[in-house]
Amino acid sequence: MHAIVIRNGILVDGTGAPAREGALAIDGDRITAVGSDVGTGKREIDARGHIVTPGWVDIHTHYDAQVTWDPYVTPSSWHGVTTAVMGNCGVGFAPAHADEHDWLIQLMEGVEDIPGAAMTEGMAWEWESFPEYLDALERRPRIMDIGAQVPHGALRAYVMGERGAKNEPATGEDIERMAAIVREGIAAGALGFSTSRTFIHKGSDGEYVPGTFAEEDELFGIGRALAGTGRGVFQMTSNHADMDREVEWMHRLGRETGATLSFNLLQFDEQPDKWRKLLRMLDAARAEGVDLYAQIAGRPAGILMTWQGTAHPFLPYPSYIRIHQLPWAERLARLRDPAFKAQLLSEEPLPMGEFETFIVRGFHKMFRLGEQPDYEPDPSTSVAAIAAREGCRPEEIAYDLLMEQDGQGLIYFPIFNYSNGNIDHLAEMLRHPGTAMGLSDGGAHCGVICDASMPTFMLTHWVRDRARGDRLPLELIVEAQTRGTARVYGLHDRGVLAPGLKADVNVIDLDRLTLHAPRMAFDLPAGGRRLIQRASGYTCTIATGQVVMEGGEPTGALPGVLLRGPQAAPE
Repeated sequence: MHAIVIRNGILVDGTGAPAREGALAIDGDRITAVGSDVGTGKREIDARGHIVTPGWVDIHTHYDAQVTWDPYVTPSSWHGVTTAVMGNCGVGFAPAHADEHDWLIQLMEGVEDIPGAAMTEGMAWEWESFPEYLDALERRPRIMDIGAQVPHGALRAYVMGERGAKNEPATGEDIERMAAIVREGIAAGALGFSTSRTFIHKGSDGEYVPGTFAEEDELFGIGRALAGTGRGVFQMTSNHADMDREVEWMHRLGRETGATLSFNLLQFDEQPDKWRKLLRMLDAARAEGVDLYAQIAGRPAGILMTWQGTAHPFLPYPSYIRIHQLPWAERLARLRDPAFKAQLLSEEPLPMGEFETFIVRGFHKMFRLGEQPDYEPDPSTSVAAIAAREGCRPEEIAYDLLMEQDGQGLIYFPIFNYSNGNIDHLAEMLRHPGTAMGLSDGGAHCGVICDASMPTFMLTHWVRDRARGDRLPLELIVEAQTRGTARVYGLHDRGVLAPGLKADVNVIDLDRLTLHAPRMAFDLPAGGRRLIQRASGYTCTIATGQVVMEGGEPTGALPGVLLRGPQAAPE
């Protein structure tokens, strides 16, 4: 008799093969049988009418701090994620000298919009080296498996001090020391190394992430160290502005070292068709045997605007600035006052930076998100379009949208992947063999996004509900979030429903699967805020052979482990 048998389900096994009805047996932490008749189980789960998939493998998260205090790794665990890779974009907390803790917190706060007070209160710094950080993570139980990467920002500051933090050039000695620490991290179990080259990423002190302007000798020195270990991924967050050059040097680095490399690929308004050229460059690299991936998102990379969030159109208005720090109840009372609204709307916003102005004044890209979130809104429903039809200023529409639901209204602003007013191009990206699903940013950008819900969106929107274009096959979407992501980091023991592989499984009522509207919560340490988003329709999630979520609620089982390096498939 097996420990668990899931029967009568529609098996979507993660390989891309056609879905089929069948049963699945679990013993210990492994799948032990898949077929029409697998015997009986001590616990039987009737999945009739439900799909049965591998657990989602999310390779782009920022739970580096949260996993030290939150065993449930929310909201990702609410959306069927059973493996999360963190330490992306060059930011993290190890290695770290004792006098760098506050600096690393402000770096993460500025880049990833995670409340600094929450990290200060929530983290107990039990490490200096990267191996010690891994040891600290391993001592804590949690609901899912996690893996970490060596972040360039922390690495540079640890080796170079203020020179590294200020993005000064690295010397040959600096590069040798950084390479040695990367080798040490990989040997201890790091899944890779990450760096950021985007001009959007700045710490709270206004400085770019260390490594943003790193020269090739530094990048190649670290890349060679990574390759010399025979494992690990070189992950780069793209600068979007000069991607031809970036992909070209990654191509050369992969050709020279044989390392696995990954860069972020998004559509952006200035060059809306550039992604096609970058995929052609990717194809050329892969044709030469370079193990290069483009990491993509399954929906627009956008922000959510709300009065209690990080961004909304009225941040630079003098009247709003005067009430911004008031307790929420007092601020809401002022916002409800017609006289206050009239005064604010009569003002001119104060000057901001170019990117910030684009966000707060880009009314053509602002949409009501609604209680049934629409992440592919028709351009005719933008704030600018509504204002033009109604003969009023877009600021008036935006104000009223934010005041919905007792001041909890949400405006959706798709920054990337929405240049054409639809996401047709993402279908092409998702079908490409050299792309990998990612960019959920779980745990990050707490005041502006909740893209950790992306796995649920992929099923509800692309497979079932999409109305403004073609839908995508269920099998493709499942594979993209299981075997497709697991392979990038060499996690070959999971991502497929097959005997001998890890028993990470989702049972999902696809007909009933619902992605609920995000809301602001204040449940981080020190009362820190974050946007959270729930889902219903996950019958259960099994991780490492144990039911960890049932009916949308945790069972209390915490079987997750720290992944130390790639995981081989069973013989």
